[in-house]
Amino acid sequence: MTKFPVVYHPDYVTPLPAGHRFPMPKFQLLRDLLVRDRVIDECQIYQPGPPPREWLQLVHEADYVQAYCEGTLAAKAQRRIGLPWSEGLVRRTCTAVGGTILTAKLALQHGVACNTAGGTHHAFPSYGSGFCIFNDMAIALKVLQLQSLIRTALIVDLDVHQGDGTAFIFRDDPSVFTFSMHCGINFPARKQQSDLDVPLAENTGDEEYLAVLRSHLNALLTRLQPDLVLYDAGVDVHQADRLGKLALSDKGIFARDRTVLKTCVATGIPVACVIGGGYGENMNALIYRHSLLHRAAKTVLTQ
Repeated sequence: MTKFPVVYHPDYVTPLPAGHRFPMPKFQLLRDLLVRDRVIDECQIYQPGPPPREWLQLVHEADYVQAYCEGTLAAKAQRRIGLPWSEGLVRRTCTAVGGTILTAKLALQHGVACNTAGGTHHAFPSYGSGFCIFNDMAIALKVLQLQSLIRTALIVDLDVHQGDGTAFIFRDDPSVFTFSMHCGINFPARKQQSDLDVPLAENTGDEEYLAVLRSHLNALLTRLQPDLVLYDAGVDVHQADRLGKLALSDKGIFARDRTVLKTCVATGIPVACVIGGGYGENMNALIYRHSLLHRAAKTVLTQ
Protein backbone atom coordinates (compact mmCIF):
# COMPACT_ATOMS: atom_id res chain seq x y z
CA MET A 1 0.00 0.00 0.00
CA THR A 2 1.83 3.08 -1.27
CA LYS A 3 -1.08 5.33 -2.26
CA PHE A 4 -1.58 6.92 1.12
CA PRO A 5 -4.18 9.71 1.31
CA VAL A 6 -2.99 13.33 1.21
CA VAL A 7 -5.36 16.13 2.21
CA TYR A 8 -5.30 19.56 0.55
CA HIS A 9 -7.68 22.40 -0.32
CA PRO A 10 -6.99 25.60 -2.30
CA ASP A 11 -8.47 27.53 0.64
CA TYR A 12 -5.39 26.56 2.68
CA VAL A 13 -3.91 29.75 1.19
CA THR A 14 -5.30 33.25 1.65
CA PRO A 15 -3.61 36.63 1.15
CA LEU A 16 -1.65 38.26 3.98
CA PRO A 17 -0.08 41.74 4.03
CA ALA A 18 3.20 42.03 2.12
CA GLY A 19 6.18 41.16 4.28
CA HIS A 20 4.23 39.17 6.89
CA ARG A 21 6.49 36.53 8.41
CA PHE A 22 3.92 33.73 8.27
CA PRO A 23 4.73 31.78 5.06
CA MET A 24 1.17 31.41 3.79
CA PRO A 25 2.06 30.38 0.19
CA LYS A 26 3.82 27.24 1.40
CA PHE A 27 0.67 25.11 1.57
CA GLN A 28 -0.12 25.25 -2.14
CA LEU A 29 3.57 25.13 -3.04
CA LEU A 30 3.95 21.97 -0.96
CA ARG A 31 1.07 20.31 -2.75
CA ASP A 32 2.54 21.33 -6.12
CA LEU A 33 6.01 20.06 -5.20
CA LEU A 34 4.67 16.68 -4.08
CA VAL A 35 2.92 16.21 -7.42
CA ARG A 36 5.78 17.60 -9.52
CA ASP A 37 8.36 15.35 -7.82
CA ARG A 38 5.98 12.38 -8.15
CA VAL A 39 5.92 11.80 -4.42
CA ILE A 40 2.15 11.55 -4.83
CA ASP A 41 -0.35 11.36 -7.66
CA GLU A 42 -3.36 13.63 -8.08
CA CYS A 43 -5.59 10.65 -7.30
CA GLN A 44 -4.21 10.53 -3.74
CA ILE A 45 -5.46 14.02 -2.89
CA TYR A 46 -8.62 14.37 -0.82
CA GLN A 47 -10.35 17.73 -0.40
CA PRO A 48 -11.84 18.69 2.98
CA GLY A 49 -14.59 21.11 3.85
CA PRO A 50 -15.03 23.37 6.88
CA PRO A 51 -16.51 21.74 9.99
CA PRO A 52 -19.77 22.90 11.60
CA ARG A 53 -19.31 25.35 14.47
CA GLU A 54 -20.57 22.71 16.88
CA TRP A 55 -17.39 20.72 16.20
CA LEU A 56 -15.19 23.74 16.87
CA GLN A 57 -17.05 24.18 20.15
CA LEU A 58 -16.09 20.68 21.30
CA VAL A 59 -12.78 22.36 22.19
CA HIS A 60 -13.29 26.12 22.03
CA GLU A 61 -15.62 28.40 23.96
CA ALA A 62 -18.65 29.41 21.93
CA ASP A 63 -18.07 33.16 22.47
CA TYR A 64 -14.52 32.87 21.12
CA VAL A 65 -15.60 30.86 18.08
CA GLN A 66 -18.35 33.34 17.28
CA ALA A 67 -16.13 36.40 17.77
CA TYR A 68 -13.40 35.05 15.54
CA CYS A 69 -15.67 33.78 12.79
CA GLU A 70 -17.69 37.02 12.70
CA GLY A 71 -14.73 39.39 12.96
CA THR A 72 -15.58 40.89 16.36
CA LEU A 73 -12.59 39.57 18.30
CA ALA A 74 -10.91 42.23 20.46
CA ALA A 75 -7.80 43.83 18.98
CA LYS A 76 -5.58 42.56 21.81
CA ALA A 77 -6.74 38.98 21.26
CA GLN A 78 -6.18 39.41 17.52
CA ARG A 79 -2.60 40.63 18.10
CA ARG A 80 -1.89 37.59 20.26
CA ILE A 81 -2.76 35.37 17.29
CA GLY A 82 -0.38 37.31 15.07
CA LEU A 83 -2.47 37.09 11.88
CA PRO A 84 -4.70 39.95 10.65
CA TRP A 85 -8.39 39.01 10.50
CA SER A 86 -10.12 38.56 7.16
CA GLU A 87 -13.01 36.52 5.84
CA GLY A 88 -10.49 34.58 3.78
CA LEU A 89 -8.47 33.71 6.87
CA VAL A 90 -11.62 32.48 8.65
CA ARG A 91 -12.34 30.25 5.67
CA ARG A 92 -8.72 29.10 5.57
CA THR A 93 -8.64 28.37 9.30
CA CYS A 94 -11.85 26.36 9.31
CA THR A 95 -10.95 24.44 6.16
CA ALA A 96 -7.59 23.46 7.67
CA VAL A 97 -9.40 22.15 10.76
CA GLY A 98 -11.65 20.16 8.44
CA GLY A 99 -8.51 18.89 6.75
CA THR A 100 -7.09 17.46 9.95
CA ILE A 101 -10.43 15.83 10.80
CA LEU A 102 -10.48 14.24 7.35
CA THR A 103 -6.82 13.20 7.66
CA ALA A 104 -7.53 11.46 10.96
CA LYS A 105 -10.51 9.59 9.51
CA LEU A 106 -8.49 8.54 6.45
CA ALA A 107 -5.68 7.31 8.69
CA LEU A 108 -8.13 4.98 10.44
CA GLN A 109 -9.09 3.55 7.03
CA HIS A 110 -5.66 3.40 5.37
CA GLY A 111 -3.16 3.23 8.25
CA VAL A 112 -1.33 6.43 7.24
CA ALA A 113 -2.67 9.78 6.03
CA CYS A 114 -0.97 13.18 5.69
CA ASN A 115 -2.40 16.66 5.69
CA THR A 116 -0.62 19.48 3.85
CA ALA A 117 -1.48 21.91 6.66
CA GLY A 118 -2.42 21.69 10.34
CA GLY A 119 -0.63 21.58 13.65
CA THR A 120 -2.11 24.68 15.31
CA HIS A 121 -1.10 23.53 18.77
CA HIS A 122 -0.86 26.97 20.45
CA ALA A 123 -4.64 27.55 20.33
CA PHE A 124 -6.38 27.40 23.73
CA PRO A 125 -10.11 27.01 24.41
CA SER A 126 -10.74 30.74 24.78
CA TYR A 127 -7.97 32.36 22.73
CA GLY A 128 -5.47 31.89 19.92
CA SER A 129 -1.72 32.39 20.01
CA GLY A 130 1.39 32.03 17.88
CA PHE A 131 -0.39 31.96 14.47
CA CYS A 132 -2.85 29.37 15.85
CA ILE A 133 -6.57 30.20 15.94
CA PHE A 134 -8.42 26.91 16.44
CA ASN A 135 -6.64 23.78 17.67
CA ASP A 136 -7.11 21.43 14.73
CA MET A 137 -5.54 18.41 16.44
CA ALA A 138 -7.70 18.68 19.55
CA ILE A 139 -10.86 19.25 17.51
CA ALA A 140 -10.13 16.26 15.26
CA LEU A 141 -9.68 13.93 18.22
CA LYS A 142 -12.84 15.20 19.92
CA VAL A 143 -14.86 14.70 16.72
CA LEU A 144 -13.54 11.15 16.26
CA GLN A 145 -14.39 10.35 19.88
CA LEU A 146 -17.85 11.89 19.52
CA GLN A 147 -18.46 9.71 16.49
CA SER A 148 -17.19 6.61 18.33
CA LEU A 149 -14.39 6.12 15.80
CA ILE A 150 -11.71 6.10 18.50
CA ARG A 151 -11.51 5.99 22.26
CA THR A 152 -7.85 6.79 22.91
CA ALA A 153 -5.16 8.76 21.10
CA LEU A 154 -1.52 9.74 21.37
CA ILE A 155 -0.35 13.15 20.16
CA VAL A 156 3.30 13.03 19.09
CA ASP A 157 4.23 16.71 18.84
CA LEU A 158 7.71 17.19 17.36
CA ASP A 159 7.33 20.83 16.40
CA VAL A 160 10.21 22.89 17.86
CA HIS A 161 7.73 24.70 20.13
CA GLN A 162 5.89 23.02 22.99
CA GLY A 163 2.32 22.03 22.17
CA ASP A 164 1.01 24.16 25.01
CA GLY A 165 -2.57 24.49 23.76
CA THR A 166 -3.11 20.76 23.33
CA ALA A 167 -1.40 20.07 26.66
CA PHE A 168 -3.86 22.43 28.37
CA ILE A 169 -6.92 21.12 26.52
CA PHE A 170 -6.23 17.48 27.44
CA ARG A 171 -4.67 18.08 30.89
CA ASP A 172 -7.53 16.28 32.68
CA ASP A 173 -8.42 13.85 29.88
CA PRO A 174 -6.82 10.40 30.29
CA SER A 175 -8.10 9.30 26.88
CA VAL A 176 -5.58 11.54 25.04
CA PHE A 177 -1.88 11.35 25.90
CA THR A 178 0.16 14.43 24.93
CA PHE A 179 3.86 13.96 24.14
CA SER A 180 5.81 17.11 23.25
CA MET A 181 9.51 17.07 22.38
CA HIS A 182 10.67 20.63 21.84
CA CYS A 183 13.39 23.20 22.43
CA GLY A 184 13.23 24.09 26.11
CA ILE A 185 14.16 27.77 25.71
CA ASN A 186 11.88 28.53 22.76
CA PHE A 187 8.35 29.97 22.54
CA PRO A 188 6.11 29.79 24.50
CA ALA A 189 7.87 31.36 27.47
CA ARG A 190 5.27 29.89 29.80
CA LYS A 191 5.01 26.16 29.19
CA GLN A 192 2.03 23.98 30.02
CA GLN A 193 2.35 20.44 31.37
CA SER A 194 1.98 17.71 28.77
CA ASP A 195 1.64 14.09 29.81
CA LEU A 196 5.25 13.80 28.68
CA ASP A 197 7.44 16.82 27.99
CA VAL A 198 10.96 16.35 26.65
CA PRO A 199 12.69 19.76 26.51
CA LEU A 200 15.86 19.75 24.43
CA ALA A 201 18.88 22.05 24.66
CA GLU A 202 19.45 24.73 22.04
CA ASN A 203 21.33 23.45 18.96
CA THR A 204 20.51 19.79 19.58
CA GLY A 205 21.41 18.06 16.30
CA ASP A 206 20.39 14.98 14.36
CA GLU A 207 22.11 12.20 16.27
CA GLU A 208 21.11 13.24 19.78
CA TYR A 209 17.59 14.21 18.70
CA LEU A 210 16.89 10.86 17.05
CA ALA A 211 18.30 8.93 19.98
CA VAL A 212 16.03 10.76 22.43
CA LEU A 213 12.98 10.28 20.18
CA ARG A 214 13.59 6.56 19.79
CA SER A 215 14.09 6.12 23.52
CA HIS A 216 10.54 7.42 24.15
CA LEU A 217 8.43 6.52 21.12
CA ASN A 218 8.57 2.72 21.21
CA ALA A 219 7.85 2.65 24.93
CA LEU A 220 4.86 4.99 24.59
CA LEU A 221 3.25 3.01 21.79
CA THR A 222 3.80 -0.27 23.60
CA ARG A 223 2.38 1.02 26.87
CA LEU A 224 -0.54 3.09 25.57
CA GLN A 225 -1.67 1.11 22.49
CA PRO A 226 -3.73 4.09 21.29
CA ASP A 227 -6.42 3.81 18.65
CA LEU A 228 -4.73 6.63 16.71
CA VAL A 229 -1.47 8.58 16.70
CA LEU A 230 -1.73 12.22 15.65
CA TYR A 231 1.73 13.37 14.55
CA ASP A 232 2.77 17.03 14.37
CA ALA A 233 5.78 17.00 12.03
CA GLY A 234 6.88 20.63 12.42
CA VAL A 235 10.06 21.40 10.48
CA ASP A 236 10.99 24.41 12.61
CA VAL A 237 13.49 22.03 14.24
CA HIS A 238 15.70 22.69 11.18
CA GLN A 239 19.03 24.45 11.61
CA ALA A 240 17.99 27.17 9.12
CA ASP A 241 14.55 27.87 10.61
CA ARG A 242 13.90 31.50 11.58
CA LEU A 243 11.84 30.70 14.68
CA GLY A 244 13.47 27.48 15.87
CA LYS A 245 16.55 26.89 18.00
CA LEU A 246 17.44 23.29 17.22
CA ALA A 247 19.93 22.14 14.59
CA LEU A 248 18.45 19.31 12.55
CA SER A 249 19.41 18.84 8.91
CA ASP A 250 17.14 17.77 6.05
CA LYS A 251 18.52 14.26 6.54
CA GLY A 252 17.69 14.41 10.25
CA ILE A 253 14.10 15.54 9.64
CA PHE A 254 13.58 12.75 7.10
CA ALA A 255 14.96 10.21 9.60
CA ARG A 256 12.68 11.63 12.32
CA ASP A 257 9.55 11.37 10.16
CA ARG A 258 10.52 7.93 8.94
CA THR A 259 11.09 6.79 12.53
CA VAL A 260 7.63 7.92 13.66
CA LEU A 261 5.81 6.47 10.67
CA LYS A 262 7.74 3.20 10.58
CA THR A 263 7.20 2.63 14.31
CA CYS A 264 3.45 3.25 14.01
CA VAL A 265 3.09 1.07 10.91
CA ALA A 266 5.10 -1.74 12.51
CA THR A 267 2.81 -1.75 15.55
CA GLY A 268 -0.36 -1.51 13.45
CA ILE A 269 -1.42 1.81 14.96
CA PRO A 270 -2.95 4.30 12.47
CA VAL A 271 -1.06 7.59 12.19
CA ALA A 272 -2.48 10.89 10.98
CA CYS A 273 0.10 13.56 10.15
CA VAL A 274 0.00 17.36 10.09
CA ILE A 275 2.89 19.50 8.87
CA GLY A 276 3.23 21.90 11.82
CA GLY A 277 5.49 24.93 11.85
CA GLY A 278 8.24 25.91 9.49
CA TYR A 279 9.65 29.37 8.78
CA GLY A 280 12.44 30.52 6.50
CA GLU A 281 13.58 33.10 3.97
CA ASN A 282 14.11 30.46 1.26
CA MET A 283 10.62 29.25 0.35
CA ASN A 284 11.85 26.45 -1.91
CA ALA A 285 14.03 25.04 0.88
CA LEU A 286 11.15 25.35 3.34
CA ILE A 287 8.60 23.48 1.26
CA TYR A 288 11.16 20.78 0.55
CA ARG A 289 11.59 20.31 4.30
CA HIS A 290 7.81 19.97 4.70
CA SER A 291 7.73 17.46 1.85
CA LEU A 292 10.09 15.16 3.77
CA LEU A 293 7.07 13.92 5.77
CA HIS A 294 5.29 12.72 2.64
CA ARG A 295 8.52 11.34 1.16
CA ALA A 296 9.08 9.39 4.37
CA ALA A 297 5.52 8.03 4.23
CA LYS A 298 6.05 6.81 0.68
CA THR A 299 9.35 5.17 1.65
CA VAL A 300 7.89 3.42 4.69
CA LEU A 301 4.90 2.11 2.76
CA THR A 302 6.93 0.72 -0.13
CA GLN A 303 9.02 -1.52 2.09
